Amino acid sequence: MKRKQPHSASIAPEESELLRAALADVKPLAPTNRASLIRPKPRPVAAQRQRDDQEALLDTLSDHPAWEQGLETGEELLFRRDGLSQQHIRKLRRGHWKIQDHLDLHGHTAAEARILTAAFLAHALRNGLRCVRIVHGKGLSSPNREPVLKKKLSGWLAQRDEVLAYCQAPQTEGGGGAVLVLLRGARNSTK
Repeated sequence: MKRKQPHSASIAPEESELLRAALADVKPLAPTNRASLIRPKPRPVAAQRQRDDQEALLDTLSDHPAWEQGLETGEELLFRRDGLSQQHIRKLRRGHWKIQDHLDLHGHTAAEARILTAAFLAHALRNGLRCVRIVHGKGLSSPNREPVLKKKLSGWLAQRDEVLAYCQAPQTEGGGGAVLVLLRGARNSTK
């Protein structure tokens, strides 16, 4: 913002004389041997976008179930991807698809179980498997006898694009300690 220079007509002669007297012994600064550098201004940082991206990344890595994707809150694990009919869940429960492979997570920590689950699903996709069983246990040897892996597994599976649906296994396949998972077919797995 430039300052407006006062007109000499607006300054009284007495004031002008007082100013000259006050500044009589003022000497100008000696010129310096320094170059004045014009530095480029830093590029703006989209801080809010970075925070949003970080939050989205943390959400995808979280152990919390994706409630908005159709996960029900009951004791039984149940999930179906949007656009998939309820009939697929009925068929999965009734054994319409043969269980082609299984993973047993008994005795593993949550971190180990997550890695094993991801590797197992990748293996199933590579081999064109459609229906698999994951045994998470009933939590009988966990603190407070709660199924820790069951809760975590529900979130992990709901976050995976290749998982179309899952439900609690029938009693003959593990009951409340296992989950049946329906995966995308080979031709649908590529985008």
